[in-house]
Amino acid sequence: MVGKPVKETAWVRRFHPSPEARYQLLCFPHSGGSASFFFPFSQRLAPEIDVWSMQYPGRQDRRSEANVPHIHEMADRVVEAVGPRLDGPYALFGHSMGATLAYEVGLRLQSSGRHPEALFVSGRPAPHRNVDKGLHRLSDEEIAEDIRALDGTGSEMFGDADVLKMFLPAIRSDYHAAETYEYAPGPVLKCPIRGFTGFSDPRVEVSELHHWADHTEGSFTLDVFSGGHFYLVDEQEGIASEIERTLSGAGHLQGNMGL
Repeated sequence: MVGKPVKETAWVRRFHPSPEARYQLLCFPHSGGSASFFFPFSQRLAPEIDVWSMQYPGRQDRRSEANVPHIHEMADRVVEAVGPRLDGPYALFGHSMGATLAYEVGLRLQSSGRHPEALFVSGRPAPHRNVDKGLHRLSDEEIAEDIRALDGTGSEMFGDADVLKMFLPAIRSDYHAAETYEYAPGPVLKCPIRGFTGFSDPRVEVSELHHWADHTEGSFTLDVFSGGHFYLVDEQEGIASEIERTLSGAGHLQGNMGL
C-alpha cells in the first residue's frame, strides 16, 4: 500500500491523493496538454489508484518556465523530480507525445531498479517508428488549424488570437520534442505494455500500435476504440477498466474493483 505523504514537486499534480492507494499511476499528457487533462481519470480511478499527472513547464501554473523541447531532457527531469518520491508499486500512462515520454521515463526508472508494473500507451507509434512530419515548423495559423482538425479538448478556443498566442509556444515546443525524438536501441521494458488507440485517429494508423510489442519482454495487447485522436475523452470508462484489470492482475489491487 502507498501510504507515505508525497512532497510537492512542480512536475506532479495529485487531484485525489489517497492513503489507501495500491498504485501510483504516472500520467503524461499530449503535446500542448497539461496535468488537468487527467483529472477525470484521477477521479474515476481513486482511491485504489493514485494518479500523478505530469505538469510540463510552459503552461498553466508553470507558464513562466521555459518549455523543454526534447523528450530525453524532459524524461531526465521527470525522473529527477519524481523518482525519489515513488514509494510503492507504480505504472505509467501516456497519450500521444506523452506515450513516448512515459516509455523513456519507465526505462530510466527501470535501470535504477524501480521497475514499473505496466506501461499504458495511447495514440502514438512505437519509439522506433517515430516520424518527423514537420508540424513544429508550420506557421501559427497552420498549427491552430491542425489542432482544430483533431477536435481535441478546447480546440474551439484556437479561433481566438489571444488564446492562440498564449498556448502556441508550448504546443510548438511539444511538437518539436515529439517529432525530433531519436530512439536509441538498448534494453526494453520488462513489464507488459497495453496499447490504446482510436480507430479513426488521423495521427497514427492502428497497425502502428502493434510495434510497441518490440519494446517489452512482457506481453502486449491493444484495445481499439471508436473515435479519433482524442477518443479517450469519450472512452474514459473503458480505458480506466483496462488499467484496473491490468494492475489487478499484477497482484496489488483488491480483488473486486467493481468491474
